[in-house]
Amino acid sequence: MVLSAADICPFGWKARDFALKGVDDKTYSLANIRGPKGTLVAFICNHCPYVKASIDRIVAEAKALRQIGIGTIAIMPNDTEAYPEDSFENMRAFAAHHGFTFPYVIDTTQEVTRAYGAQCTPDFFGFNAQDELQYRGRLDASRMTPIANARRDLFEAMRLIAETGHGPKEQLPSMGCSIKWKH
Repeated sequence: MVLSAADICPFGWKARDFALKGVDDKTYSLANIRGPKGTLVAFICNHCPYVKASIDRIVAEAKALRQIGIGTIAIMPNDTEAYPEDSFENMRAFAAHHGFTFPYVIDTTQEVTRAYGAQCTPDFFGFNAQDELQYRGRLDASRMTPIANARRDLFEAMRLIAETGHGPKEQLPSMGCSIKWKH
């Protein structure tokens, strides 16, 4: 595990489209998952201790975001040969075990991951209804151990985006395991 922090990236760049296979064997694009008020693109994996510690909160926030018009997709970016726990079959089991209500897709070429500039798992990209980046921050103040009554950074930011089209000016980066790039 290599700890990495995501950069806070410039506001306004447009979401990159993709066509990635989901654990349900469907292919998903940006148009398939876009919500009427915005979109959350989350880069996660199965093996990262930071993802494991937060996955149930991520699933709960995705459900809450759907209620306010935000669509969510999770992209698994890692090299599955070097990290077999992140294999497609293990992705299916991980999604089923945690009750994903959003697509979980694999980026086998890592082209989408590079296009987004994802750096770690988890890494969150929040877009407004015009597909403009407005949030690149953390889920909440918890890292490996949930903190009672932790501020819901991701949810609050996405709610602001749903209401105004703009994200918060103050954002704290997500932290997690570095992306496992193919060599």
